[in-house]
Amino acid sequence: MEARRRLRELLANSPPVFAPVCLDPLTARTLEGQGYGAAYLSGGALGFQLAVSEALLTVTEMAETARRITARSSIALIVDGGVGFGDAVHTSRTVAEIEATGAAAIELEDQVAPKRAHHHKGVEHLVSPEEMVGKLEAAVAARHDPDFLIIARTGAVRNESYEAAVERGRAYRGAGADLVMLRPDTAEQWRDAVTAIDAPLAAMGSFGSRTRAEWEALGWALVIDPFTGQVAGWLAAREASRHFLEEGASGEDEAAIGAGYEAIKQAAGMDDWYSIEERTTEKGAIG
Repeated sequence: MEARRRLRELLANSPPVFAPVCLDPLTARTLEGQGYGAAYLSGGALGFQLAVSEALLTVTEMAETARRITARSSIALIVDGGVGFGDAVHTSRTVAEIEATGAAAIELEDQVAPKRAHHHKGVEHLVSPEEMVGKLEAAVAARHDPDFLIIARTGAVRNESYEAAVERGRAYRGAGADLVMLRPDTAEQWRDAVTAIDAPLAAMGSFGSRTRAEWEALGWALVIDPFTGQVAGWLAAREASRHFLEEGASGEDEAAIGAGYEAIKQAAGMDDWYSIEERTTEKGAIG
């Protein structure tokens, strides 16, 4: 698919690729219009949107959300596959289901299955490197399109050591992962990982933790921000509703809200539907 080929080309020729969090088609279309080459369907953020832990999500919920996004946007969508929803067999089906949505990539991590809610507190339990290698080999075998990327994520820096993360990263690359994701602790580790693992590297964190130039200087291929967009939107909505209820007025600039509403209609692609109606049901009625 075009989005997959485009993502591969961006990763190879214009790194780093920045992928903000995206939970719906409107956000995807907005990011695409701004010039982003990729977006990230975060399991953690989708769980919060549904008021549950990511650990309670199903592959069906992830796949359905991905389909809604790819149906209305051509942005390269990277889907959080979590722990593959089980062992190697479950991972195989997860990859097939996510690939079938039209997504460009899936991220798989080496935490235990089923995933636990306590990972939100930083309490993570990892499977052995051997088990994760088996899951990645099953993932590679399950994909039909070689341009569908498999990103292998390790939590070993936090839970074992940086050295263990490097060893896992090398093993995951050897199992067929297209990119390796880890989160170094120190500036030296961020620099060292590029050559130590010998694979395109993916980072996850707030874009705001570095400037764009600083991210670009690291030499990593992909930078994913899994939460800033959701948090910023939630804070703004919370403040708008609080202001009206507690202070008796919205506090919003009504002209700006009206202009924003018109902008949302454009981002949602309403002109496409207007055009169809003007040629059919509304033909002759609009003058």
